[in-house]
Amino acid sequence: MKSAWIILGSLIAGMLLGIAIESVSMDAATVSLPYVEPIGLLWLNALKMTIVPLVVALLITGITATADAARAGRLAARSVVTFLAAIFLSGLMSILMTPLLLRLFPLSTSAAEALRHGLGGTTEAGPSPTFGDFLLSLIPTNPIAAAAETAILPLIVFTTIFAFAITKLDAPQRSTLSGLFKALGDAMLIVIGWVLALAPIGVFALGYALAVKAGVAAFGGLIHYVLILMGIGVSCIILGLLLAWLVVGISLPRFVRAMVPTLAVAISTQSSLASLPAMLKSSAELGVDPKKADVVLPLAVALFRFTSPAMNLAVVIYVAWLFGIELTPWEMAVGLGVAMAAALSSVSLPGSISFVTSIAPIAVSMGVPVAPLGLLVAVETFPDIFRTLGNVIGDVAATKYAADGVGDEKIAGETP
Repeated sequence: MKSAWIILGSLIAGMLLGIAIESVSMDAATVSLPYVEPIGLLWLNALKMTIVPLVVALLITGITATADAARAGRLAARSVVTFLAAIFLSGLMSILMTPLLLRLFPLSTSAAEALRHGLGGTTEAGPSPTFGDFLLSLIPTNPIAAAAETAILPLIVFTTIFAFAITKLDAPQRSTLSGLFKALGDAMLIVIGWVLALAPIGVFALGYALAVKAGVAAFGGLIHYVLILMGIGVSCIILGLLLAWLVVGISLPRFVRAMVPTLAVAISTQSSLASLPAMLKSSAELGVDPKKADVVLPLAVALFRFTSPAMNLAVVIYVAWLFGIELTPWEMAVGLGVAMAAALSSVSLPGSISFVTSIAPIAVSMGVPVAPLGLLVAVETFPDIFRTLGNVIGDVAATKYAADGVGDEKIAGETP
């Protein structure tokens, strides 16, 4: 959390400095831009270079871990199905709600133009692909070339097929390949940690460039983005509570009372992993057998991020809206599929760590620019609170639902 606030402070400091210099001397601001902006772009490129290897590694480990969990017994299998259904509903809700919120609370034309100009965007959209072009793009003729060209969608299709093939191997071979890609993913997360250590410098430079190009209006654009994303976060929380009431069958007062300690931990840590002990206590208060909770909740923390598809899709849809990109129904469907895969394969850490690597594959698969994510990560501090709140609500509700649907036989020893 400390690093997230430092990144946010760097963005504000860079924007304030850019506005101050521009107000004193426009010429000085223009002259300084070619020296400052490349620093931010260099940092952004360092983040983007991790996308392809991390997507491959996390997708393979996510699918193999999900398959292994489903093999662990009826309780684990029911949990995995519950997770998949919940994240599908979450993403579908975002596809419907985000455009609605943008229509109800539009950004002023001047602020939108200023923010778009500051981010280097354009409203000139390329030719829309036909449905035939879309189908042909799904299967790569050369997966290595797809990776080199950052063609994320065909790469994801190939990686998914490859991951499911790994699950059919004998245990020793499956373990070897799964371990290899897990090690690759862990190594890339270390690299991302190094890059994020330089985030205050990179974000300061990007914020300075944004302010010089867009002026004070850029602040209004970023605030609008944060409020829209927080609106989707609130929608996720409401959806989670409704599912707990209508599907799981828990009265809302009882559920909220049991969740209060967990929600307090979630707000303070912004991490589902750190909230796990509190979630175990909340589950016990809701009548979940501790043996079952010991199986489902760790599995939920590892695989299930209820708000991830909704809020990640909201970011991409917002950027597309800002840049004047019309998203077709099948592009939305592809984005939902990639968002679900990212939700199953990302890490349970504060959102600023996984922001770019989780959302960039969705953006690339939908034809939406990735570059704005380097700045938007700086304001992720506030939406991330709602991400975590929705995630822990979803984790506990899913645990109750999965546990209630499975008998007590053979629960011990099923921990994945």
